[in-house]
Amino acid sequence: MSTLPKYVLITPARNEAQFIEVTLKSVVAQTILPLRWVIVSDGSTDGTDEIVRSYADRYPWIELLRMPERAERNFAGKVFAFNAGYAKVSGLEYGVIVSLDGDISFEPDYFQFLLQKLTEDEKLGLTGTPFQELSGRVYDYRFVSVEHVSGACQVFRRECFEAIGGYLPVKGGSIDHIAVISARMKGWRTRTYTEKVCLHHREMGSAQQTALNTKFKYGIKDYVVGNHPLWELFRSVYQMSQPPLCLGGLSLGAGYLSAMLRRVERPVPRELITFHRREQIQRLKKLFLLGGGRTNTPVTGPSDPRLGPRAVQ
Repeated sequence: MSTLPKYVLITPARNEAQFIEVTLKSVVAQTILPLRWVIVSDGSTDGTDEIVRSYADRYPWIELLRMPERAERNFAGKVFAFNAGYAKVSGLEYGVIVSLDGDISFEPDYFQFLLQKLTEDEKLGLTGTPFQELSGRVYDYRFVSVEHVSGACQVFRRECFEAIGGYLPVKGGSIDHIAVISARMKGWRTRTYTEKVCLHHREMGSAQQTALNTKFKYGIKDYVVGNHPLWELFRSVYQMSQPPLCLGGLSLGAGYLSAMLRRVERPVPRELITFHRREQIQRLKKLFLLGGGRTNTPVTGPSDPRLGPRAVQ
């Protein structure tokens, strides 16, 4: 246990008063505690700060960093909050940096398990586990790529995180997915280990958005990340078999097509799109050569479980 690398946690938290204490309780119960945990309150107005401060008073390795309230809500704001926390750990000696959401919980040996995986494989740059919704739903990894690592908890080897230049502040999202692709493009392995899960306490997409609207927006994200049109076609067809039947897949495809026709800006590097599309075509070939979807062939896609497994989905 003493040979495992030291790690730091960074949690951007915006109005997480309803859930953040379950995350706090999970972290303070870990068999291996972090060197530092910076929780960045991103303009919270709901009592998040008070809950975090009560733990910071008891555990000196927990630090609350308050960001000013911002009117605009987008995914880039989460990256700016993360970067503020990242700056706080710049003078520390650590080997692993973790982006941790403020609405999940996990077992006491969760980080010990993932640190051990990094120790065993020197080419492993980014790792994590599946997350399970409160409803009990979790990915079926007979279909889902184990190369994708959920944004709920992404555990980076420090050298890998620095090699990709950290998170890209994309307003429209897919930040975690871009990081995973970037890590592989830089030559690192990425891997989800299914032996453990973390429990996600906030239902994804809860509030404000219908299922069809959500899938339409994910179609746009697919375009922004650079999904190959052929890949997106198969994804949309597959989604037509998932609730809401037919309409879900049509909404996903419509979002992608809409973004393509409007030539929505792609803020990711061209080399990443080229790499990403090459991976997708290779995986489609493997999928069909192996006779269909029931394989363990790594095939990545978006990180929302409502969009189904990440084979051609």
